[in-house]
Amino acid sequence: VQLQASGGGLVQPGGSLRLSCAASGSIMRVNVMGWYRQAPGGQRELVASVTIGGATNVAGSVKGRFSVSRNNAENTVSLQMDILKPEDTGVYYCYAEITPRPWGSLPGHYWGQGTQVTVSS
Repeated sequence: VQLQASGGGLVQPGGSLRLSCAASGSIMRVNVMGWYRQAPGGQRELVASVTIGGATNVAGSVKGRFSVSRNNAENTVSLQMDILKPEDTGVYYCYAEITPRPWGSLPGHYWGQGTQVTVSS
């Protein structure tokens, strides 16, 4: 099972970016998909996640500015980031809880490679 993230980059304050992530491999079900981030010198923190049923969990610091969505058929998750602030700078990691094949396998936690988001003028 692999997670492949794309997007990120440098943007000015107030700008927008979109991150995308795709899960691939021998997958039975992708239970949860989402994004964490880690600021320089900081700990990794949850940004937003979405369950297979569509329930979302969005961090208070980004609520109203970021939105998370997923495509269950394609096992992808996206993070739309609007009104970006300098404090949103960090490495963003795609995350998923996945139940792999074969039937009866236990779910595991998977991480994609980090993608840098820099908000600066």
